[in-house]
Amino acid sequence: MGTINDRIAECVAESGLTKTEFANRVNLSQPHISKITLGESSPSDRTIADICREFNVSEVWLRTGEGTMFNQLSEDAEFNRILVEIQFSGDEFIKRLIRLYWGLGDKEKAIIRQLINDLADKEKSPGN
Repeated sequence: MGTINDRIAECVAESGLTKTEFANRVNLSQPHISKITLGESSPSDRTIADICREFNVSEVWLRTGEGTMFNQLSEDAEFNRILVEIQFSGDEFIKRLIRLYWGLGDKEKAIIRQLINDLADKEKSPGN
C-alpha cells in the first residue's frame, strides 16, 4: 500500500473494529482517525506508536510499507493479545464460554478438550 495513511486504513480494516472502537483503543477520536485514513491528516509519532502497541503492528511496515504488517509473537504473547481482543469485543458468547469452561472440573474440561480436538481433526481431514 502506498502511504502511511493507507496502511493505517488497512490496520483499521484488519482489526475488525469500527473506526470509533479503533480510535478509542489508540486514544483518538473517530473523526481524527477518519481524517488520517482519508489522507487529510498525518499521524503523529505517538499515534503510530499507539497503533503498533495496541495492534501488534510492525512500526517499520506502518511507516515504510516494508516487511510484514504484524510482528511475530510468542505463543504466550499471541494468547494475551487474543484475550485483550476478547475483553474489548462485544462478543458476550465467547466471554461466557471462557468463564464457564474455566469453572469446570478437570473431568469436564477433559471432555471439552477431546470434543474440540475431534472437531479440529475432522476439519483437517480430506473432503472438508
